[in-house]
Amino acid sequence: MSRLLVKSSLFLIITGLLIWSQTAFAQESASRPTTPGGAEVPGAVRIARPTAEQVAIAEKALAEFKESADPQTKAVLKEFPSLVEVRLPRPNSAIVPGLAPFFRQKHEANVAVAKEGKAELLLMGDSITDFWRTENGPFAGKQVLDAHFGHWNIANFGIAGDTTQGVLYRLQNGEGEGFSPRAVMVMIGTNNTGRNTAEEIAEGIGAVVLQLRKCFPESEILLLGVFPRGKANDPVRQTIREINSAVSKLDDGGKVHYLDIGAQFLDSDGNIPADVMSDALHPTSKGYEIWAKAVATALSKLMDGEPAQDSNR
Repeated sequence: MSRLLVKSSLFLIITGLLIWSQTAFAQESASRPTTPGGAEVPGAVRIARPTAEQVAIAEKALAEFKESADPQTKAVLKEFPSLVEVRLPRPNSAIVPGLAPFFRQKHEANVAVAKEGKAELLLMGDSITDFWRTENGPFAGKQVLDAHFGHWNIANFGIAGDTTQGVLYRLQNGEGEGFSPRAVMVMIGTNNTGRNTAEEIAEGIGAVVLQLRKCFPESEILLLGVFPRGKANDPVRQTIREINSAVSKLDDGGKVHYLDIGAQFLDSDGNIPADVMSDALHPTSKGYEIWAKAVATALSKLMDGEPAQDSNR
């Protein structure tokens, strides 16, 4: 029993050192990259990562624990060393700018639009944004866009299938220069849910917002919460709730305005009606109508340079 208590105490010391390391690191500069090659991340959504010095402290404590262990424990750890080790948060791919080769053509077309310098409203995102331009079929959003927002010169930089890292690349490579929109409506992250955790995706979205602020310092940013997808009991729903809870903190009361309209796509049981999103992911024309009406007041105010009082945190 005494051996067990000693081992438990040492383990708690090591764990405490790691928690202290991460807490201390979180208090450092708010925006520096958290992953090699990654974009800067706002402090509101950054994943705490220990410094090399703090990792060394934890590794030393772990080494002392192993050295003081009884022979049976040492034998087990020699055979299975990964049972007790200092584990770091993995690198976050959601903040490392990169674009899939098959998106290049659309990216180049967006850059050409940016160079024209005429856009007043920028729409940024993935297929859910991309399909605002679709005229026919199950995901036709163009008629709705024209009816509600057609009086503005719009640049639609949505690319179907894109991710936070793709948007970062695009903004840094031509889509974020040459024009100064009055407002940006951005929603991104749903395509990251198959490969990234909620906190990683929140970092990715935060990096996108930070990049938008750098590219368009005078623009108002309407950051939409990630839309619900799948059935009410789909595990991805919880991931999306966690993402949105985190990114809501990016609303700074100044240029960044958070708005979550996801509940408006759901029925009383929390499911998405087929006439709203026929595949439980992409809006139909009715879904785009819901979207347009839900953001109309806030977006119009932002386009006019007024506070978007309808945004919520």
